[in-house]
Amino acid sequence: MDVDIPAVKAEVEAAFARYEQALVTNDVPVLENLFRDDPRTIRYGGGENLYGMDEIRAFRQARSPVGLERALAKTVITTYGQDFAVASTLFMRESAAGKIGRQMQTWVRFPDGWRVVAAHVSLIADPDGSA
Repeated sequence: MDVDIPAVKAEVEAAFARYEQALVTNDVPVLENLFRDDPRTIRYGGGENLYGMDEIRAFRQARSPVGLERALAKTVITTYGQDFAVASTLFMRESAAGKIGRQMQTWVRFPDGWRVVAAHVSLIADPDGSA
């Protein structure tokens, strides 16, 4: 299996960047579009466990748009073959001083494009004290 085929990696990096922009601007239609609309799609959040796109959609639509800005660090996107990728990043928000966020997403290429099929978001005390 080929890892990090340059053209495939560029596609996932673009999808990840589109997701990040939609997240910090609370562009709910784009966020919903980038997650696989399927009852098997899962998103574990900072305070919620969401099973299926219906739960993810309800969470996105109810979420406050305030304080979503964040800075990313140590983003790693790895592709496996033509149709599978994992994106991992750390993030920092002013509203979460002293904590660091961790985000992982599993991306799969479908006929309609790259979609997140599983995601995990969590906050921990900043182990380096730099957040």
